[in-house]
Amino acid sequence: MSGEAGERPGLPRGERGATAVTDRVVAKIAARVAREALNRFAESAGHVPPGRRTPHVSTSVRRAPERTSAGRDAESAAGRQAVLGEARLHITVELGYPSDIGAQCAAVRREVTERIRTWAGMEVSDLAVSVGQLHSAHTRPTDRERVR
Repeated sequence: MSGEAGERPGLPRGERGATAVTDRVVAKIAARVAREALNRFAESAGHVPPGRRTPHVSTSVRRAPERTSAGRDAESAAGRQAVLGEARLHITVELGYPSDIGAQCAAVRREVTERIRTWAGMEVSDLAVSVGQLHSAHTRPTDRERVR
């Protein structure tokens, strides 16, 4: 085979294709990162039943507008990663109670925003974290029947 490895006939380098990240991929990343962030809060994680520790995520992804080759060259010269689009997310979590609910929601918001930017190459324009249910250690059902 002749020619250089980076040289390809046909279309110019900037017009060969595009990378698209779907809603489903962004939702999976966000759910995994949110679960990891919440697991760092041991006092709360112990109160949530095992089947309910995965947060529910709904997403809306909008692709970035097409850039000209001059815009791509300026980004690569500045060393910045190209942004593939913009994501809007709504994450519903279940937390243990009593716990620091604000700190847990802030950790989810911070880590999901950072990882979506790093892993998916997308900016997070809107991220809402809501608490769907609180699980108290005092009201957790036990295996024993009530004594009358």
